Amino acid sequence: MPHRLLTLALLAFATLTSAADIRPNIVLIVGEDMGPDTGADGCKDAITPNIDRLAKEGVRFTRGYTHIGVCAPTRSGMITGQYPLKYGAQNMRSVVTHGPHPFTEKLREAGYYVMWPGKTDFQGIPEKELADDRKLWVNYSKQPLGKLTDKPKEPFFAYINDTVSHESQVRASDAEHAKNTAALKPSDRRDPSKVELPPFYPDTPAVRREVAHYHELVTAVDYTVGRVLDWLKAHDLEKNTVVIFTGDHGRGMPRYKRSPKDTGTRVPMIVRWPAQIAPGTVRDDFASWIDLAPTALGLAGVPIPAEYDGHSFLPTAVNPPKYVYSFRDYMDESFDKVRSVRDARYRYVRNLAPGVDEAGKVAYQEVGQTMHELRRVQAEGKLTPVQALYFNPNRAPEELYDTQSDPWEVKNIAGDPANATKLAELRAECDAWLARCGPLADLHPDELVKRGIILPRDEKYEMRLKTGTTAGDAAAAKKKAKKPSNK
Repeated sequence: MPHRLLTLALLAFATLTSAADIRPNIVLIVGEDMGPDTGADGCKDAITPNIDRLAKEGVRFTRGYTHIGVCAPTRSGMITGQYPLKYGAQNMRSVVTHGPHPFTEKLREAGYYVMWPGKTDFQGIPEKELADDRKLWVNYSKQPLGKLTDKPKEPFFAYINDTVSHESQVRASDAEHAKNTAALKPSDRRDPSKVELPPFYPDTPAVRREVAHYHELVTAVDYTVGRVLDWLKAHDLEKNTVVIFTGDHGRGMPRYKRSPKDTGTRVPMIVRWPAQIAPGTVRDDFASWIDLAPTALGLAGVPIPAEYDGHSFLPTAVNPPKYVYSFRDYMDESFDKVRSVRDARYRYVRNLAPGVDEAGKVAYQEVGQTMHELRRVQAEGKLTPVQALYFNPNRAPEELYDTQSDPWEVKNIAGDPANATKLAELRAECDAWLARCGPLADLHPDELVKRGIILPRDEKYEMRLKTGTTAGDAAAAKKKAKKPSNK
């Protein structure tokens, strides 16, 4: 090769390498079963200084959403960039046989070093090429920061999922709760008698105890966020790292988790990107979990696949969506079928399971004291009309809520002629969304199994359906382990 051409080639390579080096690192922090219950989001019971700081240094989305109020289908949609309805993963813990691949594979192909420790729970989405490193990259235990892990290769994508705020921990014993919140200061503790209760809960000591515990667990998540921010600063990574903080769905309590309404699907969505996002920015456009895959690829300069359902919302959204969508199908062993569309103000809900109430009968949820109290007060006939809605088996086929005047979504205005135009608009949008999702969106899990779309569902759900408890889970798991493998 002539000297001049060699020089040009080396310059071109250097330019490409330099361009690759300045692509931002991406850190995604998830607080499990955590709604927008932060100080930045205006929660009265929040003590979240690190999350609040993140919002002050970046942008807070007032309309952060997931597509379902339960973890596994939420994560499946997030990692694939597609609604689980499209590939048969809409039912909780239904393992697809040939699902889409994780967006992180495309990041890795583009030169990103992907770190994904701990929980995946993707409904069967292949994980073989998910990440370069599955080890914990930052100490996010209940203890102080401690020894730093090594500085990773750049550019990198790093995921962290804090399970301390999970439903199972909200209802944990006082001793277990003390362990979960060992890092909290005395001033971080909540007085159960002073926490705010939603109108659909009875005001009892047991309910107040769990709500107070939930808020303290959110503060424990905030400590984790602080450790991540300290880790970035210690490694001099702050300037070129996008930090995204969110939750996988609403808080792990009845009428929050598993609900297709705002209580189940609205989440915190806070992003810091120094020099790219003005500090203290507040945005009202939608930013949802279905958008995380295209957003990450967009930040990395990777083309966004045509089959992705979301949009890139960073640093800005080119064409912000007018609507977000949610659904509810089998919640473990409990059958339901709901489709929902929300615009900036109104939510439309389509109930497709006659005779099924909003509470369902999920054995895993029934364990909690708040659910016990709801059932007890219901049996005594003392629930208020708003509280009783949760157990109404005669839900209207269509519901419409004005979230501005009715933020708890308890006053169905679908039958009011004054709302006929809005009802027709959102009904049509729901039809259009389901048409885009395709035929698998409408199939029962038994049919999905018959067609080979998903594996047979876990036998423990059949046992829970028969017994109404989770007591047989261990026996079901043991029986499953004895079966010969189909592989």
